[in-house]
Amino acid sequence: MQWHQMTAPDVLQRLGVSATGLDDRQAEARRRQYGANKLREEAKRGTIRRFFAQFSDFMVLILLGAAAVSFLTALLTGEGDFADPVIILLIVVTDAIIGTVQEGRAEQAIAALQKLSAPVCRVRRNGQTIPLPAEEVTVGDIVELSEGDCVPADGRLLGAAGLQMDEAPLTGESFPVEKDSRRRLSGDAPLSERQNMVFAGTSVASGHGTAVITAVGMETEMGRIAALLAQEAPPQTPLQLRLAKTGKMLGIAAMGICAVIFLLGCLQQVPVTEMFLIAVSLAVAAIPEGLPAVVTIVLALGVRRIAAQKAIVRRLPAVETLGCATVICSDKTGTLTQNKMTVTRLSDGRQTVVPESAEGRTILTCGVLCSNGESDPTEAAILHAAAAQGLYPQELKEMYPREGEIPFSGEKKYMVTVHRDGNGRCIVVKGAPEIVLERCSARGNSVPLDAFTRQQLQQEIRHLSGQGLRVLAVARRMVMTLPAETHWAEDLCFVGLLGLMDPPRPEVRTAVRQCRSAGIRPVMITGDHALTAAAIADTLGIRQDGEQLLTGAELDRMDDAALTRAAAGCAVYARVTPAHKMRIVQALQRGGQVVAMTGDGVNDAPALRAADIGCAMGQSGTEVAKNAADMVLTDDCFSTIVAAVEQGRGIYANIRKAVHFLLSSNIGEITTVLTAFLLRLPSPLLAIQLLWVNLVTDSLPALALGMEPTERDVMAQRPVPRDQSLFAGGLWYRICWRAC
Repeated sequence: MQWHQMTAPDVLQRLGVSATGLDDRQAEARRRQYGANKLREEAKRGTIRRFFAQFSDFMVLILLGAAAVSFLTALLTGEGDFADPVIILLIVVTDAIIGTVQEGRAEQAIAALQKLSAPVCRVRRNGQTIPLPAEEVTVGDIVELSEGDCVPADGRLLGAAGLQMDEAPLTGESFPVEKDSRRRLSGDAPLSERQNMVFAGTSVASGHGTAVITAVGMETEMGRIAALLAQEAPPQTPLQLRLAKTGKMLGIAAMGICAVIFLLGCLQQVPVTEMFLIAVSLAVAAIPEGLPAVVTIVLALGVRRIAAQKAIVRRLPAVETLGCATVICSDKTGTLTQNKMTVTRLSDGRQTVVPESAEGRTILTCGVLCSNGESDPTEAAILHAAAAQGLYPQELKEMYPREGEIPFSGEKKYMVTVHRDGNGRCIVVKGAPEIVLERCSARGNSVPLDAFTRQQLQQEIRHLSGQGLRVLAVARRMVMTLPAETHWAEDLCFVGLLGLMDPPRPEVRTAVRQCRSAGIRPVMITGDHALTAAAIADTLGIRQDGEQLLTGAELDRMDDAALTRAAAGCAVYARVTPAHKMRIVQALQRGGQVVAMTGDGVNDAPALRAADIGCAMGQSGTEVAKNAADMVLTDDCFSTIVAAVEQGRGIYANIRKAVHFLLSSNIGEITTVLTAFLLRLPSPLLAIQLLWVNLVTDSLPALALGMEPTERDVMAQRPVPRDQSLFAGGLWYRICWRAC
């Protein structure tokens, strides 16, 4: 149901509820109909089932086969040495335990979502307003909201007074969102623009309002995110795919060798037992039993190296995936930017002025006087900018005591305060530039409006807005006698403009350049307005000539094939929902890209889980994002992922060196055993000896190769393509040459 398309009375009528709320009997009936207001917990596999599911990997089956062969060999030879099968089983069981632990990450993410629900809210029941646990809220309940409250479920606003919502956890929007209960919106209005709705998991930044609950539990927007998390399994990493392919190839080769040698022996009438032992020896020689252990240890060492770069890896194979990344998709708020509103520009209406100037101090003084505190991010930014110039709120309020106020509202789009100034009064107005400008006149008491034309003012406002700034105007009026309240915001004198934004992190521009030089394409995905996203992307160098910007509405009009084509040339996505983010990641993956996704909010979690490597912010990130990610950046710096990519590339190169050495040794062993058989000589190496060589003698040098430092020019190379073989670049030829 598109509740945002309907008027508030129509919503109440459709839900069959009055403005006084439900009674207990109605509420109980609706709870049975719609379910409890909590996220559904999917049926979980038991620990034992999850543990044994880890043994379905082909390489693991090969190792189990090797353990069985080793055990059988020890029995047939009568030596009774079972150390090798025990070692192999320990390796397999250790890997299975790690996999079992890691499989619980999606459940942890959904559990973290549960914590975002408001524990208690104020609900109208039986004609009275009572506190009620959020889980008991149902469709049709009337909920009262005030500053600091967390919304228990999705609802349609019935009334609002100066209501502003912090929807950053859901949409990524860095500014509080103004709400208006009287608005009727089109059916395709994106989530971030539904001004007549409130959503579960968001909170009230300022003002108050009432809303009728329209969706609970899994039907809320937060519930949709939980459903996306539950259904989206993390993709296999490129290394996992390559090792699985290598394992199948080696397994088939081993079985083929066994079959051929066994048949040759039978034709030569060699005793079956002897022939079996020779065939087993060749099979054991063909399988690099130490490879999984070496790879696991190299990845674990890589985790330690990356941890030194302030990144915590939660999923071991993801270490190598970093080195293969071809695209880094990043959320804007809190990842590329500081997630802290800041006054970055002051203007007198014609040109930028510095905060230290008389004009700048006047603009900031008016901004402070017409503010109520730091609970609102915009007002907090103004107060901080003023304090940097020695204009402290407490001192200004003592100097100009407040005697009246008209609070900000979404209808008026401005705020008015009245202050005593000597024997007279100073009326200060702060709000939307176009509204404040309409209330300014040439009869102002300070700088007359005709000193610069309204056209010049409008041009300056458009210029600042085009740079992605949120623009506020301040004006004032000096009077000796205070007029009636309805005439306070009239005949104002324009003072200036404040441009605010969530500024980029200073280190990100350098990190973006490093990405591009390493053949990695940065992409911004945000719920913010297109102008803001474009300004930040252009400032950081994320968008270059010829690269597109797409909005969520445009994505909705594309099928998967069209989006896959568009994703190849798009650098910025704005006004997107959590489902859009996941579609973008999947479209890039369909285009053959290895995708890293960074983010910090609940709205990023599905995309973090769907990406080849999900990177959550450790300081500003929600628990939902951290639990859905493969890696957590402890310093919240985008540049940290670039350093981690460098380590990942070095790890992949070292794994190739280890594979090179191990397979060269194995082919040498096969050649030795096979030559002895063809010449009818005694086998130079028994199966148990080959196992020992593979697990100990070969593995230690291979491990040393896996610990080599990263090469200096690794970030000047192109990323390894997803479908490129582990043996690309002539590695097979070098392996065979060294084996001979």
